[in-house]
Amino acid sequence: MLKRNPIPVLKPQAGGQQFLVYGDSCSGIAGALHEKNFQQVNESICALETAPQFICFLGDEIMGLTTDQAELRWQWWYFFERELAWLDRATIPLYHSTGNHTVYDGASEDVFREVMSHLPQNGPRGLSYFVRRGDLLMIFVNTMDQRCGGEGTVETKWLENVLRQHCDAKYKLVFGHHPVWAVNGYFGDYQRLIERETGRRFWDVLQRHNALAYFCSHILAFDVQVQAGILQICTAGAGTAHRMPPDEEYLHFLQAALDETGLRYQVVDCNGQAREWLSWNWKLPPSTSWATFEPASPQALPTDCLQLQDKAHLVIWDISLCLPPNDGNLPQTIFCATADGGALPNLWLGISGVDRRITVLLSPDANRSPHRWQGPALPADRQVSIQVGIHSGMGPGGLLWRWGDDHPWSSMAAASAWGAERLPWSRDWQVGECAGQHKFRGRDLRLEWHHQAFTFADYYSGHN
Repeated sequence: MLKRNPIPVLKPQAGGQQFLVYGDSCSGIAGALHEKNFQQVNESICALETAPQFICFLGDEIMGLTTDQAELRWQWWYFFERELAWLDRATIPLYHSTGNHTVYDGASEDVFREVMSHLPQNGPRGLSYFVRRGDLLMIFVNTMDQRCGGEGTVETKWLENVLRQHCDAKYKLVFGHHPVWAVNGYFGDYQRLIERETGRRFWDVLQRHNALAYFCSHILAFDVQVQAGILQICTAGAGTAHRMPPDEEYLHFLQAALDETGLRYQVVDCNGQAREWLSWNWKLPPSTSWATFEPASPQALPTDCLQLQDKAHLVIWDISLCLPPNDGNLPQTIFCATADGGALPNLWLGISGVDRRITVLLSPDANRSPHRWQGPALPADRQVSIQVGIHSGMGPGGLLWRWGDDHPWSSMAAASAWGAERLPWSRDWQVGECAGQHKFRGRDLRLEWHHQAFTFADYYSGHN
């Protein structure tokens, strides 16, 4: 393998965990399309200055999708004995999830159980299992469950039983192949996402038992979002680059540290560069201490502050308002960040639709259609409060909302592959109107706001 310069590693505090997650190499065939890509990712992993304590692979290790069991076994052999020959699996455990390229019929299930016989056999049919490492509980679920309907389904009763039995675990992480929440606008029950009713039950279980995050792959991207306070982290960059949008996605793996300060991760590309990073959860002052938001006040932030790679910015608005009961369903502006030359506002936040949903429109580029994010519906004819946040380091998942300080964050729904990191910070703001259009037609509109910056150096030390 090619020798690379050492790559800095996020290190946990005493008693914490340091691990690596990646998925979707679709390799196992000598000289085939993805072998070289997978090798490049693995060369970056080998350059980490400190080896991980364990590695989680989120499925689709091999190309698979064949009825020839001998060919399937050969691909698994090549994956483990050739492509992962650099990894001492006796020292660094390698945990696997099922995937649509590896577990797609009865015969492939048999081969998977055969080649994965070293994994814990404590879950349904040898395709799901859990691992306990001190204060950390890791559950690997099968999102290809033939008895539940096949691809895009998952058995939730077993999951809840395991979480209940290990309620003393301080950290609870769940790993699977299919996302629950749409990534980059890729919707579709079963084939792209866990079927929606099953996904809702699955997420309810995670929420009831205070899971920290669900790691998944399948959609060839890196994406992070939060729903009801739980992270969904999609990391599917281990080899299938030909289906990735070249200006938006890249080959990668995720290296993480988990300790008393929370979960911190960096997304490292095949050149060894950290491209994205996050520290979760945030420590924020109470909203009662936030400053009043006025059109002149945001000018203190640099124009390029949201676009800096070594610093992430979190901006939160606490919004209180009363909407009229009959307003004709036309949009209403809460505030907007205007652009030069008559272009659409860089950022518009307001109310839209018959159900009066919180809506954000981002327009970083002139003469291009805005990208749209939607939050919850708001009631009319009574005072209501909601917080809306923008985190520049979370991509499209960084447009966030919650009802107040004591409520969990959720990402807004969107079909974009990018977020606030493309947005210039405006020096010209309007409240309650936008270039004379879409005026706010309710009453008692009040805005407070809070700004917080996270630097990469603090992030490495565990400060968030």
